[in-house]
Amino acid sequence: MSPRTNDNEPTGHPADTDEGEGDLPETDPAPAASDAGHDAPEADGHDAPEPDGQDTPRPDKQDTLRPDGQNTPRPEVQDAPRPDKQDTPRPDTQDTPRPDTQDTPRPDTQDTPRPDTQDTPRPDKRVAAVRRLGSAGRRWRAARLTGCAALLAVALTGGAIAAGAARDGAPAAAAAGRTVSPALLDGRDVDASVTALQAHLRSQPRDVGGWATLGLAYVEQARTKGDPSRYPQAEQALEHALRLAPADDQALAGRAALAAARHDFKGALTYADRALEQNPYSERALSSRIDALVELGRYDEASKAADTADTRRPGVPVFTRYAYVRELRGEVVTARRVLERALSSATSPGDVAYVASQLGQLAWSQGDYKTALTCYGRALAADDTYLPALEGRARAQAAGGDLAGAVKGMELVVSRYPLPGPLVELGELYEARGTDGDRARARDQYALVDAWIALARANGVDADLDTALAAADHGNKSDALRAARAEWARRRTVHTADALAWALHVGGRDREALPYARRATATGYRNASFLYHRGTIELATGHREEGRTLLAEALKLNPGFSPLGARRARTALEAAK
Repeated sequence: MSPRTNDNEPTGHPADTDEGEGDLPETDPAPAASDAGHDAPEADGHDAPEPDGQDTPRPDKQDTLRPDGQNTPRPEVQDAPRPDKQDTPRPDTQDTPRPDTQDTPRPDTQDTPRPDTQDTPRPDKRVAAVRRLGSAGRRWRAARLTGCAALLAVALTGGAIAAGAARDGAPAAAAAGRTVSPALLDGRDVDASVTALQAHLRSQPRDVGGWATLGLAYVEQARTKGDPSRYPQAEQALEHALRLAPADDQALAGRAALAAARHDFKGALTYADRALEQNPYSERALSSRIDALVELGRYDEASKAADTADTRRPGVPVFTRYAYVRELRGEVVTARRVLERALSSATSPGDVAYVASQLGQLAWSQGDYKTALTCYGRALAADDTYLPALEGRARAQAAGGDLAGAVKGMELVVSRYPLPGPLVELGELYEARGTDGDRARARDQYALVDAWIALARANGVDADLDTALAAADHGNKSDALRAARAEWARRRTVHTADALAWALHVGGRDREALPYARRATATGYRNASFLYHRGTIELATGHREEGRTLLAEALKLNPGFSPLGARRARTALEAAK
């Protein structure tokens, strides 16, 4: 997104309670999402005076840049080691075409650690399968890399984190990965920005902001391409930035984003707090702090953090998180209103695509498929490559009965982004369609989930929630339970409670599952999958009336919540009458 031009806190706030609709004021392009007349929330221990120019490079960093030879190649040094190469990782990567170096070997590459090769284990055959599946999409995107200089200018402004935790139906691997500016969520922009940053850092190797932004761009590449091998590259870039400037808030916020992408939410919270100590108005750090608290199940603290962020830096990244925190509490009307506010203030195609997709997801989760398709259509009009919109549209098509369109759309998503969520969804769509060869096709998708998980774990990602969700219905039940228990031990959220409940159920341990299923629905979060899981477990433990009520509620809320789950819910409800 474009940086906010007015960093002063707004003086008025739109009403956003479920009880009153009201007209939204139009006086400020990015008013806070909180209630009108609401007192400023406590500052979560990060109070500071209003800054000026928080999103611009700090003046003291300019002295570290090399004023000479910025656009010339580095000289060859054949006979003496370069002592400065040991601490300066090379910003280039293997998957990004470099037209200026393809035919000429660089003499300085022998002694310089390269962030695209360090600490990345050799992938096994399953990992190679995932990479081959995405290779066609990567070649297509690489052909569209243009305007690097302009994109570099965008990237170096720092942008905003555009995200929120995953809702039901969104890829679990993407839950905390939506961490870079919405303007960079377009695959073209991320790749082009990486290329431009690499060129910039070859001539300006001590640009702390450049290394921090490159690390964030690698995180985003990992998410959008389903390629966790980018995470070690991101870690090297961000660690190099922190070696140059240990207290740099951009680099600390980048480490928070990386930790969240790897599902290390305690680490994400630690880095976000450190970043906010340096810059209490860091939009990235404020956003990552909300994400970490949500994903740790600390919902009251997350709500308070969202209020604080809304007061300090109202805008699209904060609005979307504010909305999700409210949705988790069952405040769907409030969540919708805040997202509509965010969409009205969105200006860049990336912002529009992101927020419109969030509105589409919210509509789909409440069974309003027509509105969902309209929202996804708006998102794709802004960016026709945007993954969540493509995936969400396919889900809405399936829920609305357009199975052929859903299969075609999800095949497109998987061909470009072989992530666990779309792979499982496509496998279930094949099973629901049931034509010749569809069972084998479905098995192939579930096998690729295992391959992605292997790749993710090889690159430092905690993939236990992905394992639990996929294996419970389409894999080894013991693996599902083991993974769900491990994830529950790390963080206690509604999503991990649901995953553990379901893994226990498929393993025949319904009485043990029931408290977790009830906990998953305790916040008021309106999620049809959670209701289906709990209803099934209630029936299995002899609570027939409660079980029937929950199954009926799930189907009323979102009749097409899953290609196979909805069908099974109807069968179970009929059998329980």
